[in-house]
Amino acid sequence: MELRTESNPNSGITIWQQNLNKSPTGQHDLISSGRLAATNVDIVAIQELAINFLDKTIATRDWITVYPSTHEKEPKKTHTITLIRSVLPTENWEQIEFDSGDITIVKIHGEWGQVMLFNIYNDCQHDHTIHKLMRFHRTHHESLLGRDAGNGAQHIIWLGDFNRHHPAWNNVDNGRLFNKDALETAKTLIRALVDVGLESALAVGIPTHIHNITKKWT
Repeated sequence: MELRTESNPNSGITIWQQNLNKSPTGQHDLISSGRLAATNVDIVAIQELAINFLDKTIATRDWITVYPSTHEKEPKKTHTITLIRSVLPTENWEQIEFDSGDITIVKIHGEWGQVMLFNIYNDCQHDHTIHKLMRFHRTHHESLLGRDAGNGAQHIIWLGDFNRHHPAWNNVDNGRLFNKDALETAKTLIRALVDVGLESALAVGIPTHIHNITKKWT
């Protein structure tokens, strides 16, 4: 398994990330439509997934479902899952324990090094998840730096639904989103990104979410 590089553009890991708003129909459509196979998606990071009466989610045999570490104990608090295509060798990835249903962590490794993939749902009402992430990074500093990954490259990816609005990544024309409280709340996320040393992968103004009622993109 290799990460995609400029010298080897046809290899790599492709990730699809989506909040499904707890919709079984939406999740079934995503998993069964063929879009993921057509775009060679290897990993699907879902937030606000659909959970059935058996406390399970929707997937097919093409995928290995990785639930948060807390799912068996508190399935109603599960807000993320990560689906890994079953053809990916199991010896090249492992789940990392995290005490929250809002975060699922998978470490993918190979001769090239390792990538720690954080699938995150951050509630719009508080920053408990961000604070837990910061504590995790402080506690697991050595492993996150990849000291056990040999001489290869080390990568950290945070992806998911952060429920935060700020001119640093939102279209500046969406002034209705940038009230004082929203900007202050977003600062917690910005400080966390700086402390961890992450950079935004999306350019400013790229629409990622359409409002259920207004149908406006943000």
